[in-house]
Amino acid sequence: MTGPRAGRTPTVLGTTGALLLAGCAAEEASVSREVPACSVDDDGVAADGVVLMAQAVPSATWVPCVEGVPLGWGFGGLDARSGSASFWLDSDRDGPRAIEVRLAESCDTAGATEIPSDREGLRRLERVTQVTPEFHGRRYYLFEGGCLTVVFTLGGEYRGEPLALATQGIGVVSRAELAAQVREETGGRLELDPPAGDQEGAP
Repeated sequence: MTGPRAGRTPTVLGTTGALLLAGCAAEEASVSREVPACSVDDDGVAADGVVLMAQAVPSATWVPCVEGVPLGWGFGGLDARSGSASFWLDSDRDGPRAIEVRLAESCDTAGATEIPSDREGLRRLERVTQVTPEFHGRRYYLFEGGCLTVVFTLGGEYRGEPLALATQGIGVVSRAELAAQVREETGGRLELDPPAGDQEGAP
C-alpha cells in the first residue's frame, strides 16, 4: 500500500457522510451497497465503506477492501456495527455470500494451521471444516489490533477461482493511510478516530 497522495481532489461530502454513518453504527448496524473499494480513482482514495469499517473496529491497524471483482462475481453488501464489520461477494456458481470478509478485534483460530503469509506484516492461518458436498473453510489474517477472516462457502465444481479471488481481489489498507485521507479530504475538520464524545471531530 502506498501512502497518502498530494494534490488529489477532496471529496469532503463522501467522507463526512461515512463518518456520520459510523457514528450511528455504534448502536446498530450500518448496511451499505457501496463497494468498499481499495481505490476509487487514480489517486488511490479508498471508498467510504472502508472508512466505515475502520471506525467500526477502532483497534484495527489494517482494514480490508475490494481490489476487484471478476466476471461471474458481484458485491453483495457491507455491514458495519460497533466492534465488527463485514462485506460479502456473491457468485453465479457458488451462490450468495460465497465469500465473506469479516473484520474484528480478535477471532477464534482454534484448529487453524499457520502457513506462509501472502501479506507482509500479517500472519496467515487456514482451517477447512468441510470438503464435500460443499467446501467450507476460513482464512485468517492476524495483525496488531485486529483479525481479518475470509469465510468460504463454495458449492461449485471449480474452487480454485474463488480461492484466487480471496488472494488477489481482496486487499487491505492501513489505518494510518485512512486517517490521513480523512484529514486531507476534510481540511483537518474531521478525524478518522475523533476523541471520545466527539464523533464529528473538531469544529
